[in-house]
Parts: sequence; C-alpha cells; structure tokens
Amino acid sequence: MAETMTQEQANKVEITDAGPAAKMVSIEIPAATVSGKIRTSLETISAEAALPGFRKGKVPRWLVEKRFGPALKKEAKTELVTEALNKAVEEHKLRIVGEPSAAGLSELEIEDGKPFKFQVEVEVLPEFDLPTLEGIEVKKPIVEMSDEMINDEIGKLAVNEGSLESREQAEGGDYITGHAVMTDDKGEEFYNLKGAVVQKPAADKAGKGMILGILVEDFDKQLGSPKPGETVTIKAKGPDQHEVEKVRGAKLTITFKADRVDRIIAANTEQLVGLFGFEDEAKLREVVKSRMTQRVQGQQQSVMHQQLARHLIEGTKIDLPKRMSTVQAARTLERRRLELMYRGVDAHKIEEHMAELRTASTVAATRDLKLFFILHKIAEDMKIRVDEIEVNQRIAQMAFQRNVRPEQLRSELIQSRQMQGVYQQIRDHKTLDALLNKASVKELPAEEFNKVMTAQGQEARA
Repeated sequence: MAETMTQEQANKVEITDAGPAAKMVSIEIPAATVSGKIRTSLETISAEAALPGFRKGKVPRWLVEKRFGPALKKEAKTELVTEALNKAVEEHKLRIVGEPSAAGLSELEIEDGKPFKFQVEVEVLPEFDLPTLEGIEVKKPIVEMSDEMINDEIGKLAVNEGSLESREQAEGGDYITGHAVMTDDKGEEFYNLKGAVVQKPAADKAGKGMILGILVEDFDKQLGSPKPGETVTIKAKGPDQHEVEKVRGAKLTITFKADRVDRIIAANTEQLVGLFGFEDEAKLREVVKSRMTQRVQGQQQSVMHQQLARHLIEGTKIDLPKRMSTVQAARTLERRRLELMYRGVDAHKIEEHMAELRTASTVAATRDLKLFFILHKIAEDMKIRVDEIEVNQRIAQMAFQRNVRPEQLRSELIQSRQMQGVYQQIRDHKTLDALLNKASVKELPAEEFNKVMTAQGQEARA
C-alpha cells in the first residue's frame, strides 16, 4: 500500500498489477475532502440559484440541496475522481495509454461525511527489451522510370481532372451520390449522411465495394444499378477493427437513397496542358516524371521502413494490454491514413484501403500496436524530437501530393484532430531513418526485390 503524504488529508492510493501492461489504481478519498467538495459545490449553486418565490442567491440552502442534490453530487463525484486519478498518475509516474476503465463507478455515490473509494484500471506502456538495432539487413528496390509508368500517371491525372457526366442509371465505375443511414439490428443509428458517395464496382473489383467506410464483399449484388430517386438496402457485418466499438461485429443495415448518378469523363492531354499552364505535352511529362521520382523515393523509404518494422516486431517480446480500446483502434487507422497520404495515394484509393483495414484480423491490429510501443521506446532512447518546422514541411509535402494548398490541408487535419498523428508519423519516420543509418542496405532491381519479398512472405506464412 502506497499512501501520499503531501497533506494532512491525503488520498490513500494502491497500485496493483491487473494483467499485461495494465494496472489497477485503488483510491480512497478522505471524508473531509468529500464533504469539502460537496460544500463548495453547494455554495456555488446557492449563489446562482433562482427559484420561484426567491431572489437570486437568497434560496435557502436546504431547498437548494433538495432541488439540485443529485446533480450536485454527480458533478462533485466526477471532479473528485478526476482530480484524485490525475494526482495518483503523476505521483506514481504511471505512463498511461488508452482510456481508463472504471467498471461500476457510475453506480457509486458520494456521501457527506464519508470517505469515497473507487477503482480504475489503466493501460500503461509495457516494459520490454529491444532486439539488436545495429546492422539490420534491409533491401532497397531500384526503380527505373519508364514511359509506360509516366503514361499511366498522366492517365490517373486525366481522371482526377475529368468532368462529370450525369447518367440515368449506374453502371460499373459510376459514382452515386445520395443519403446513407447505418443502423444495427437493434435500431441504433451510427451514421446519417447526406451527400454520401459510393462507386458501383467496376469489373476488376470482383463485386466488392464500399459504403460509409465499410467494405462489403457482395456490394455490387446488393447495390444493383439504382436510378436517381431509388433506395437500396445493404446488409453487412461490422468490421472487427472499426473506430466505433458498437459497430464491431454488429449486424448492420445501410439504406441508401440515390440522388444522382455520375460518370467521370477523363480529360485529354491537351486539356491537361492548358489546365496546368504548361507550354506543351513535353513539359507536362517532365513535371509528371519529376513528381513520380519524388514519390518513388518515398515508396523506397516506405518499403525499407516496413522491413525494419518486421525485424522489430518479430524480434521483440511484449505482453500487450488485453483491451484493444476504441481509441487505440482509431489511432491505428489514423496512422495508416496519414501514411497513405504521405505516399501520395489517391484519395479514393485511400478510402478503399481504410475500409480493407477495418476488416483486418486482430493479429494485424496487434502487430500495429506492438510496433507503436517499440518505436516509442526507441525514439525515447535515441532522444528523437519533432519541431514545428518539420510538421509544416510534412504538411506541405502531403498537400503537394494531393494537389491542395498547405493551409487547406492543415485546416482539414486540425478539424479531424489528426495533427497529433502527423507529429507521430514524423517521429516514427525519423526513428526508422535513424535505424536505416545503422542498417546493412543492399540495392536490388525492382523485379528481383519483388521476388525476394514474395518468397519471404510465403516463408513467414508457412
């Protein structure tokens, strides 16, 4: 039992193990502290209370307590628990990750003149030993930029800058805009989105499609070919790694009312030249090649990072928290989204990939969480820091990949609360780059590299 001794009326705090990377924090708040909090809350309300027949601030205290008592005690309990837990975490140097779990706390009530006891389970950074970080073998693919690759990139650009042609009925590859509502089998509503966009699967999608971020295997069959004004119903199972915990494994029903159907008509080369203000097609190809070269360099870095990550994951033994919290699942998806943005993946492709990630196995999610802890420890050991200039440079780089202004992307990241994710991405990349400087790097032609990676993947699955 560890007790704080900083003041006369100290909280009694006991920290015990509650499983892998988890601690149970048991706290007893003294009666005097509880009474003081209730008294302070009552005085605050009394000064502002205005009930019929009484002037503001002149309502008798007993009447205020009778009228506001339950709400007052609930608020006071919340403040007491928050203050006590924060103090215990600070004094016992607990390095918490995820959200605390306080089963049964909502049923407990505080009483004037009595101590208040409660328990909170917290997930903490696990303790573990790192594998050898010197001389890790890494293969670097060397890609020669071909005319065919440049043509493909210009083709993608032509689609991105194309025009919309209204259609009477959806066919493969067409986009449908409408009103989508997602509920479970109990009728609980999770999403209600006007202006939702879905794509009727093209022939190469094998019937798979996405709606409201959910990947549906037989989407084409369920969607059919709706016309504007028609409503279709999609049945699906909630992905195991969805950000919303109640969606995971749930029997979902998504109703979708089509408002309009559009087909993208790709721009031609002449239109692209004029749109971007180039002198001629040769200049367009030059700029596209330069942009692709930069992207390839990012992809080279990414595949080398992936090899380092595999070495770290396979060579490190960690007892992970048993609870995979909603916050952790959301952070994992957020990191993946930012990584795809950094690599210059098209926005629609990113959403398709995110839908696939939500259906990923628990094993994949566990590997991501394990890597998060490993890189966090290495970054701390190597004293790797990230400054504001680096954050601004990364946002500018991602904005260039997406053809948007840096200030626009920054605003989007702030609104979606992804700025911390950008910081984390930069720190992870700097950490992996520091390991690359110590690694044994071997260059291979792209074709040979792919063969080696395929063989290693088959060996790992054997």
